[in-house]
Amino acid sequence: MKHNQVRFVILFGTFAIIAIVTIQVYWLLKAWNMNEKQVNETISIVLNSVAQKMYLYNETVPPHENPVNQLSSNYFVVNINSVIDANILEYYLKSEFSRIGLDVDYEYAIYDCHNDKMVYGNYIPSQRGNKNFSPSSNLPKYNEYFYYFGIRFPSIQNTIVSNMTIWLILTGILLALVLFFSYSILVIFRQKRLSELQKDFINNMTHEFKTPISTINISADVVTHPLITSDPQRLSVYGNIIKQENHRLNMLVDKVLQIARIEKAGFELKRESIELNELINPVVENCRSNSGKEAAISTQLSPEVEKIHADPVHLTNIIYNLLDNALKYSGDKPVILIETLRGTKYIFLRICDNGPGIAPGFQKKVFRKFFRIPTGNVHDIKGFGLGLYYVRNTCKAHKWKISLRSEPGEGCTFIISIPR
Repeated sequence: MKHNQVRFVILFGTFAIIAIVTIQVYWLLKAWNMNEKQVNETISIVLNSVAQKMYLYNETVPPHENPVNQLSSNYFVVNINSVIDANILEYYLKSEFSRIGLDVDYEYAIYDCHNDKMVYGNYIPSQRGNKNFSPSSNLPKYNEYFYYFGIRFPSIQNTIVSNMTIWLILTGILLALVLFFSYSILVIFRQKRLSELQKDFINNMTHEFKTPISTINISADVVTHPLITSDPQRLSVYGNIIKQENHRLNMLVDKVLQIARIEKAGFELKRESIELNELINPVVENCRSNSGKEAAISTQLSPEVEKIHADPVHLTNIIYNLLDNALKYSGDKPVILIETLRGTKYIFLRICDNGPGIAPGFQKKVFRKFFRIPTGNVHDIKGFGLGLYYVRNTCKAHKWKISLRSEPGEGCTFIISIPR
């Protein structure tokens, strides 16, 4: 998929999701307000019916205005205009809420005009019950009435929510779709990034293979020339060139196939007891002799480092890959230091170089497969972007830790922590 097509799909999908979520939130809030209004109106009807029955019981004249006044979202006061019998009030409340079919818990208090305070009545739980509720002993007063009772509904929000089950289910489905879309976008980005990385990998691999193949082709032309038999020394030189370039090709192919085997079947470690310092020296000598540069590779190997339990082949490859990277990226005169240290819990293997360093934004990415630090249109350093990926996975298989310390212009230090 082309870049513009990906951008269009993402922008269109994001706009559609934002529009759908906005509409859903709007209707959800509207449904909430409608349900809240409906519940409050039902409660007002019940309380008004209770008030009318109290007027008949007390043989008092009802007030001209509505006796029910809502002071907050869950607190109502009801004007009775006469002394209130708590037992009669509770009986009417229970019977009216039962008759209307509104299953909600509530607590009430009656205003005592002689003491100017609310006298707590009782807490009436709903059928669902609210075992964690602790009744309030201080319901607020209302100065406009003289004989009244206050009633509070502590779980009225739960009642409204229970009336909106279908809306909540639809909202949950919408959220699931949004999450799925977001995940799909991430997958598209990841696949696009991998596609670009694989394209770069194929280009790099083509260039890497082109040089030895061309060298072998030229050498083969020389070797097959009829007059070459009269110059055995020249024949030997070109024969060695073919052998070296063939070895180089095998190394490149093995590196790619090794990563493929790792991803397909995982690591098969053949652990042995290894002297780490003794393993490092031959790798250093091999890199020093084959670097083709004026490389200053020094070692500071602590004699206190004891044997470790590791796969010697993979450990050798780890050291070789780190040294190879240091040599490639440290210019014409690399200065590399290899250290081994013995800590309290770990043995540390450190490889430091004088290269250009790595910016903080790329330090975690360098361990990804195919990743190479962007250098614009300059591609003077060859590679597949597989070396550090292999190092990280090998360390992970050994249950070691690998970390990178670097600042731009100050080189890199790779640290492998091996449990003792």
